Amino acid sequence: MGQRPPLIINRLDADRLQRLIDAATEKDQMVAELLQDELSHGEIVNPEEIPDNVVSMNSQIQFTDLTRNQQMVRTLVYPHSLGNTEDAISIMAPIGASLLGVKVGDTIDWPLPNRQATRLRVDAILWQPEREKQYHR
Repeated sequence: MGQRPPLIINRLDADRLQRLIDAATEKDQMVAELLQDELSHGEIVNPEEIPDNVVSMNSQIQFTDLTRNQQMVRTLVYPHSLGNTEDAISIMAPIGASLLGVKVGDTIDWPLPNRQATRLRVDAILWQPEREKQYHR
């Protein structure tokens, strides 16, 4: 796996994610461990300090799966919100976890459960709560 770009994570997201990690089931253990590593190495900032080009929770992201040459638009959500958002991807899904904290233009390599990896590029953030001053979303 290649070098991961430096991450910026909203403090409220980090707190909520830590609770998810602590309660992870065996099925979610791989993603939970990867997220724990991201939280340990990321820069944790107040919600008001998140740049508008950084993926945070509840952001709608346009990204390209470079492994499959496929562009997608997804909204990064907590597992309990999956049914409430049409284009949702859970933070506890491997690809969802890979997107947190990265900037537009970043390319990331991320492991998948089948011992393979994927390479993703963040193309745009179509909507971000912090940009809309929705700091507690």
